[in-house]
Amino acid sequence: MSNNKVIFIAGHSRLPEGMAAQSMFQTLTVTAELDRNYGVILECSCTLATEHGRDFINHLFRGYSLRQGIDEPIKKIELNYSGKAKNAIIAALKDLYAQYKTLPSVKNNGGAN
Repeated sequence: MSNNKVIFIAGHSRLPEGMAAQSMFQTLTVTAELDRNYGVILECSCTLATEHGRDFINHLFRGYSLRQGIDEPIKKIELNYSGKAKNAIIAALKDLYAQYKTLPSVKNNGGAN
């Protein structure tokens, strides 16, 4: 895709103490490449310590449209992720969604609340 059709956004949250990733980063970041027109997540990543964890997050959210809100991705984490970073991932997703809603293209296309 050309650059004008893709948006890159990030959401951040604080990591709990005692995690492997916490020794490298103080925050957890979830990033997403989105299709500008439809809000569909093309690729998603996060700063979990393991490649396996990062891949899991990508597979869990790829193909989801943020136009539908953030409740479904949060439910996916609640049901499918068991680890110390669960609340940090949820908080970072909420922040990512807040960033998404501030984009001019979302305001003009009526993004979900």
